[in-house]
Amino acid sequence: MTTFPESLLVANRGEIARRVIRTANKLGVRTIAVYHKVDADLPYVSEAGQAVQLDGDPPVNAYLDGEQIVRIAKEVGATAVHPGYGFLAENAEFARAVTQAGLTWVGPAAEVIDVMGDKVESRRVVAAAGVPISGDVGAALATGEEAIQESRRLGYPVMMKASAGGGGIGMAVAHDDESLRKAFEKTRSMALRSFGSDRVFVERYVSSARHVEVQILGLDDGTIVTLGERDCSTQRRHQKLIEESPAPHLDPKLRQRLHDSAVAAAQAVGYRNAGTVEFLLDTATGDFVFLEMNTRIQVEHPITELTHDVDLVEQQLSIAESGRTTHDLTPESRGHAIELRICAEDPVRFFPRPGQITEWQEPTGDGIRVDSGYAVGGEVTPHFDSLVAKVCAHGATREEARTRALAACQDFVIGGLVTNREFLIEVLESDDFISGNYDTGVVGRIQQRRKSTARRSA
Repeated sequence: MTTFPESLLVANRGEIARRVIRTANKLGVRTIAVYHKVDADLPYVSEAGQAVQLDGDPPVNAYLDGEQIVRIAKEVGATAVHPGYGFLAENAEFARAVTQAGLTWVGPAAEVIDVMGDKVESRRVVAAAGVPISGDVGAALATGEEAIQESRRLGYPVMMKASAGGGGIGMAVAHDDESLRKAFEKTRSMALRSFGSDRVFVERYVSSARHVEVQILGLDDGTIVTLGERDCSTQRRHQKLIEESPAPHLDPKLRQRLHDSAVAAAQAVGYRNAGTVEFLLDTATGDFVFLEMNTRIQVEHPITELTHDVDLVEQQLSIAESGRTTHDLTPESRGHAIELRICAEDPVRFFPRPGQITEWQEPTGDGIRVDSGYAVGGEVTPHFDSLVAKVCAHGATREEARTRALAACQDFVIGGLVTNREFLIEVLESDDFISGNYDTGVVGRIQQRRKSTARRSA
């Protein structure tokens, strides 16, 4: 028998809080939202069954105050906590606090979050399970000289990374010893400021790579279900802009190897609930290596839902409460789906551009889905991420999904804000994206062509 939590506190804001609340409301689960006063007018606050204001300034600190959130959850009688993505979603101490308070944590165990949240440790664990990684397993690099020796062994160029990092923060490419020394100090410093840990490591840098991730669900009986893969190679500053599923032009045998590696990585830590295993695929050799595992629901989860006819939040709640999914799920995908991240940012330099929304008209039509955190009259403040909505398109073929995504992006009316909509349209219309034969450098190439055209026109 399928069971769900009796009541759910959503420890997040904006689009993902609204998304989780929508499913919980549909299932008859009592919902509780938390919000800072700057978010009081956002749709998710009124759509929850109950809303409680958080204390804390600056506003981001309110959503990072796990102690306050757990206290509120107990006061309002919540039986479970869903962290969404970002903020405390991959904070092991918060997960422990939730369970120690007698509440159900909608996610993997805190011990799993600990392991997968440390890239040095996670690489060691998955490598032992036979999952390919870049280079050898080793400890975090303590000195610049250690970093140089490891980089020489791997062979330049290399990528310096923060062990506790995410979102591309601190990543730096080094082509020789001198640039490696600078990258080592820069990454350590930025990692300490951003993540509270200065542990760093290096990987071989792949100049032409695809970023491909596999969606998994871990059940209490040890079963790991895979629900296709997503190509997330369209990025700016190592942050995703467009995702699609299934990954285009992927050899069936390679696809199976990716899925098998994702299962092995998840089984190595006894993974439960929804998660994503990310890989870097070398377009020249066809080889791939483990990048990281995200121990939460992903921003881009809607395209998996569209291609697999599944509600991942519903499955998260079911697994958290009963250890199993609501029904048998099939790994085969149906058609093709594309997601566009609409952000309040300069479409040329990608700098955040907060502001008031004076007009808001979402696109509709066959295969179109919009997940948004805002509405007309709302304000995108400078306190949080610039994401305002996700436009998703599903079609029988990739080309049908692309043309639907393009039309939906063109039809989306957002007044009062500067957004990246214009650039997303440019990407969808580019030969690079249309072909499906692109890598993580696609955004840079489109920008470079734009600059060259502007110079010739000047």
